[in-house]
Amino acid sequence: MKILLSKVFIADETSPYHQSVQDIFIENGIIKNISSNINEDADEIISGEDLIVTQGWVDIFSHFNEPGFEYKETIETGSQSAAAGGFTNVFLLPNTNPTISTKAQIEFIKNKNNNNIVNVLPIGAVTKNIEGKDLAEMYDMHNSGAIAFSDGLLPVQTSGLLLKALQYIKTFNGIIIQMPIDKSIATHGLMNEGITSTQIGLAGIPAIAEEIIIKRDIDLLNYTNSKLHITGVSTAKSIELITEAKKQGLQITCSVTPYHLFFCDEDLKDYDTNLKVNPPLRTKQDMLALREAVIDGKVDCIASHHFPQDIDNKVCEFDAAKNGMIGLQTSFNVVNEVLPKLTAQKVSNIFSLNARKIFSLNNASININTKADITVFTKNGESVLTKENNKSKSFNSPFFNQTLKGKIVAVLNNNTFKKL
Repeated sequence: MKILLSKVFIADETSPYHQSVQDIFIENGIIKNISSNINEDADEIISGEDLIVTQGWVDIFSHFNEPGFEYKETIETGSQSAAAGGFTNVFLLPNTNPTISTKAQIEFIKNKNNNNIVNVLPIGAVTKNIEGKDLAEMYDMHNSGAIAFSDGLLPVQTSGLLLKALQYIKTFNGIIIQMPIDKSIATHGLMNEGITSTQIGLAGIPAIAEEIIIKRDIDLLNYTNSKLHITGVSTAKSIELITEAKKQGLQITCSVTPYHLFFCDEDLKDYDTNLKVNPPLRTKQDMLALREAVIDGKVDCIASHHFPQDIDNKVCEFDAAKNGMIGLQTSFNVVNEVLPKLTAQKVSNIFSLNARKIFSLNNASININTKADITVFTKNGESVLTKENNKSKSFNSPFFNQTLKGKIVAVLNNNTFKKL
């Protein structure tokens, strides 16, 4: 297949064509030519105002629920949602049934996704069956293709066990992903502990439940000199702790979700169960601090935390609802809505380049004679998620029928092209 991207702005600091407007000609999944004016016959021509091209986007924390919970999402439907959101690489959580805690389960995920436009990259569990008791077979899982290690929705609570895990992964230069949740604090909490939780009568989860686990994990990281990524950071204090650890030379990185940038705990006054997430939505001051941290480069990546839930677990009383929302299809639009002045290069960094560096993904530099792994988008225009164009199997999102800025135009990967 021959594809021509016409007059696109290239935002890829690894490319010799960085920050220039070019035509890009792609044939059979390989970039054959980049020039200011290409006259080639093409099967597909992508053109338009203010189009931007970056290396294909990477989401580092999504739940596709397969195997075991296919009624919420499958690898196929999750991949469709990811592609519609501009992603060509997605890291899958191990919280399935059975859990992704063995070599065989890693290979199962890898084999389910041959030749798809989206590379699904399994995250291996840190502990056997995600029980938090004994280390899983991380070395074998690494050899079979595990991109990183995490207990996902049930982050490692025991200091001694996480210490051993951080030491163990050094043998193959691995990395652990942790959500910052101390489950022993406010076990029955439903939202951020503060003025709003008191006003509406919901049990709170204090910020210290996040910050104390980050402090502990930083101490363990300092002791082991290993690699750690904190995802779902939700407070200003957490950003400060991680920023200071970086200054000390520790190999720590972090990501925030689009919804923590868009919403705060005040938005829960209507008891919308789609806004029940963990870590919870924090104060307006925290939300604004996270936005500044993205702009300042203190946040390394945007992570969708795409957690599908079936209708029975969301259309119910708030205290009975399960945590999470779908987010792959709206991630860019949400970020672009709240941070409209974010440059094309910063979008490239937080959606693609930084994750590729942190997790040692193959560089997909936009250059002649390289494989095309590309996202095409514009910061202008508008997008609306509807029940009809939603690609996920689930519908737990607060963004339905809401107009958001920006538009995904096309994705290309593995010699597969999708025009949106």
